[in-house]
Amino acid sequence: MRTFLASLLLAAVAATSVSAPVAAQQSRSDQGEARKEMRAGNVLSLREIERRVLPTMRGAEYLGPAYDSTAMAYRLKFIRDGRVMFVDVDARTGRVLRRSR
Repeated sequence: MRTFLASLLLAAVAATSVSAPVAAQQSRSDQGEARKEMRAGNVLSLREIERRVLPTMRGAEYLGPAYDSTAMAYRLKFIRDGRVMFVDVDARTGRVLRRSR
């Protein structure tokens, strides 16, 4: 049993060490895609999205954005009273798609 638990722990550590660089690489790829789409005039700039959304989130601390190149949407992350909230925004129109509570 001890060997099984040790193997399980080792597998979890290995998976984390592999998936973190993959996630970071995907994030850089999506950021590059966002810049490319913005230069082409297909999406709004992150600053424009933030200019529209941040004032609606009074009392919340803005933690930062993520861009999903497949959905062409930004996900803005906030925290208020210890609770994390997300606002998903269509990058083409600036329209809020959904807010988590």
